[in-house]
Parts: sequence; C-alpha cells; structure tokens
Amino acid sequence: MSDHPPNDRLPHRRLARDLGALDQALYEAVTVTETPALDRALRRLSAAADHSKISVAVAGLLALVPGRPRRAALLGMAAVGVASASANLVGKKLVRRRRPHRAEDSPFPGRHVAMPDSASFPSGHTASAVAFAAAVGPALPVATVPLGLIAVAVGYSRVHTGVHYPGDVIAGALLGTGAAAVVLTAARATH
Repeated sequence: MSDHPPNDRLPHRRLARDLGALDQALYEAVTVTETPALDRALRRLSAAADHSKISVAVAGLLALVPGRPRRAALLGMAAVGVASASANLVGKKLVRRRRPHRAEDSPFPGRHVAMPDSASFPSGHTASAVAFAAAVGPALPVATVPLGLIAVAVGYSRVHTGVHYPGDVIAGALLGTGAAAVVLTAARATH
C-alpha cells in the first residue's frame, strides 16, 4: 500500500481541475452572452492582430520619429519577436491544449473568426500585444495606456471570437510581460 493519496486528492491536481472548470465556465459565459454591438468590432480587432499587424503598424509610425519613439519601436518589435517565438515555438508545442469547441448551433456564429490549427495555450496574439505594450511603455510613457488598452482588447477578442479560453489569454499576457522584461533588461545591459 502506498503512502501517497490518489491523484484526485492531491492539492495541485484539485487546483488544476478547479481552475480548468473555472476557465471553461468563463469561456461559456462569454459565448452565450449576446453582444451585437461588440461582435463585429472584436472580430475585426482579432483579425487585425493576426501576425502582430497592429504592433507592426504602430512601430512603423513610431520609427518615423527619431529619438525615444524610434527606440520604443525597436524595443517593442524585439519583445514581439521574443513573445511570439516563446508562445508559438515553445508554449504551444509543450502544452498542446485543444482549442475551445464551438458548437455548430452556436448562438452567435457571426462573432467567430477562423479557428487556428495551432494549440490553444498560450494565446500568441495576447503574448505579442502585451509584449509590445510592455516594452514600448517604459521607453515612451505617453503610449502606455493606449497600447495597454489595445493589448487588453486583443486578449479579450480572442475569447469573444471563440478561439481561446480565458486561461490561454492570461498565460499569453504573462508570457508577453516576461518577453518585454527580457528585452528591456538586455537593452539596459547594452547601454
């Protein structure tokens, strides 16, 4: 007889099960909440965040202005690179979480975007948007709030459009924050 409790009695297993249940419940609450005024805008925002197009566009504009804005653009794009590689080449391959199930009889199919083929965890869109905002903000404080709001909206849009669970978005935000910290630390060390 073993001195170890069964797997379902281990505190970390119970915590993981409870967090999974909460993640599913939050996702389902979003999927059944009617929000016609938001659906089209969030679908467009989610698509605009594909391949970090929003961050690339903002970085392009910032790069046109010498000094702090140009440095902020470079830091932001470096952070996007680190976050994207970490999410897509490491995180998704390690965790392999399935994407949310979208029922054929979904109450609001018009809010959906195409379901990606990649794993769900973590949200790469969120990781990249948060990384950009978190790296640009310290270099260009006036951009902190607008870019932070965009990053939050991108993260929520991924749940709203049915391609991520809230936990995927939270993990992506943490990964993006970490990627920005790595880039900012490296930048300080080289100056």
